[in-house]
Amino acid sequence: MVKNSLISVFLQEEKEESRGSVEFQVFSFTNKIRRLTSHLELHRKDYSSQRGLRKILGKRQRLLAYLSKKNRVRYKELIGRLDIREPKTH
Repeated sequence: MVKNSLISVFLQEEKEESRGSVEFQVFSFTNKIRRLTSHLELHRKDYSSQRGLRKILGKRQRLLAYLSKKNRVRYKELIGRLDIREPKTH
């Protein structure tokens, strides 16, 4: 399963990096987003979880925008590893 392999890759790198790094934060937000998305498929009217999902999506989007401005190479690598599509810019 892709999810388990991603977790193992990041857990190995976690020892080298701090948990406060942008990459680790985006990774943890992505895991929460995937978990909440699967929860909301079963419980469509759980509005509190929908609100939480939107907040986490916004936080991840802001972190990705920051990383994109600061270091485009790390941003592209993270997008590829997490299989997140790049947001379109206007």
